[in-house]
Amino acid sequence: VQLQASGGGLVQAGGSLRLSCAASGRTFSRYVVGWFRQAPGKEREFVAAMTWDDNTYYADSVKGRFTISRDNAKNTVDLQMNSLKPEDTAVYYCAAGSTRVIRTARTYDYWGQGTQVTVSS
Repeated sequence: VQLQASGGGLVQAGGSLRLSCAASGRTFSRYVVGWFRQAPGKEREFVAAMTWDDNTYYADSVKGRFTISRDNAKNTVDLQMNSLKPEDTAVYYCAAGSTRVIRTARTYDYWGQGTQVTVSS
């Protein structure tokens, strides 16, 4: 599976961005798809994930502000990010796999290249 993340950019605090992760080579529909982020000098951290049967999981820091969704027809998984804060600034990565340890990055098999999100104060 090849993953391509897009939609990052520069936004002011309180603004919104929508990230998209497109898959090629294999359908998303039977995988867990997750979003992770990595800020400079920090470890990669879990943001959100959706299972093949549409259960969703969020990090406490983004719950109520971010929404993950899947479009099986387009083979994409999006991350709608609202009420953005400067601390959301990071490179965001999408990942896919058959993991059962959804919040742990190393358990995912496939990764996109990352897209930069910068939130100014």
